[in-house]
Amino acid sequence: MNNRFVINYTPGPTPFHKLTGFTKVFLFLAMICAIMWTFDIRILIPLLLINCAEIVSMKPNYKPILIVFAITFVTVTLIGNVMLFAVSPEAGYNNVGAEHIIWQGSGSHYISKEFLWYIFVVFIKRTASFSSVMAFALSTTPSEFASGLNHCGLPYKVCTVVSLAYRTIPDIANDFVNIRNSMMMRGLELSGRKASVWKRLKNYVLLLIPLIFTAFGKVGNIANAMDLRGYGKNKKRTWYAEREPGKLDRIIRTLTVLLFAAVIYYVIRYRIIDPWPAKFWCPWLARDEVQHVNTLDTIKILQWFRNR
Repeated sequence: MNNRFVINYTPGPTPFHKLTGFTKVFLFLAMICAIMWTFDIRILIPLLLINCAEIVSMKPNYKPILIVFAITFVTVTLIGNVMLFAVSPEAGYNNVGAEHIIWQGSGSHYISKEFLWYIFVVFIKRTASFSSVMAFALSTTPSEFASGLNHCGLPYKVCTVVSLAYRTIPDIANDFVNIRNSMMMRGLELSGRKASVWKRLKNYVLLLIPLIFTAFGKVGNIANAMDLRGYGKNKKRTWYAEREPGKLDRIIRTLTVLLFAAVIYYVIRYRIIDPWPAKFWCPWLARDEVQHVNTLDTIKILQWFRNR
């Protein structure tokens, strides 16, 4: 099952797998906050390297990770950058605060060094977020995830819903394969050899109907089983995946607290007290070369209304 899905359903043998659920959730939240609150490449690259080292240390099956990354890269990065160049080639100036044109196209389309730096920093930020999510998913089982969320203060009923949602993913995938094979044996064409794309799409819509009914039937069975076992009677509950924190847990939690403190210091020091003039730091620009840009002034539709 671990070879087909990025999510782990059984505990792994590596030290990161053996951390408690609360430690993993706490570390994941710290990483996400640190990545979200900055566009500074000097901070994003170390966070990316930490996440990549964590993934490599767990010795996962890289195939599903690379597939998900490739899909994300094509749909978000490549297509997004092409659309950004077509709509807003001045994005580099708006975020970096300067502009050095290296290629001038027709009309208002051009490429600047700052535009390339902007898309590079955004790519690193997205990759760091992706690697953080992958590291967390590879090291955490649904039960550990629910236990960690509960220790963070989330009600255990909500945590159970999250755990059940993760655990139904392989069941839904297996039901999808079984229903698809059954309908193909009955003559429904779902391959690309004999049917057009439009016809296959319509046939897949027909496939989703029994899949939805099957999923709802399983939800009813799970709900009845939990009611018969008295689920929700008490205000608190224990967790099957819960265990006492070890030495590595205490080390990781201490480092996570230090990471939170560093992020808070960075936000206060470099975003509030003495912020960089532009949104993005750029290595070849000095502070006095960076211009303050009001993002609202660069929106073309607002410029049109003002000129009217």
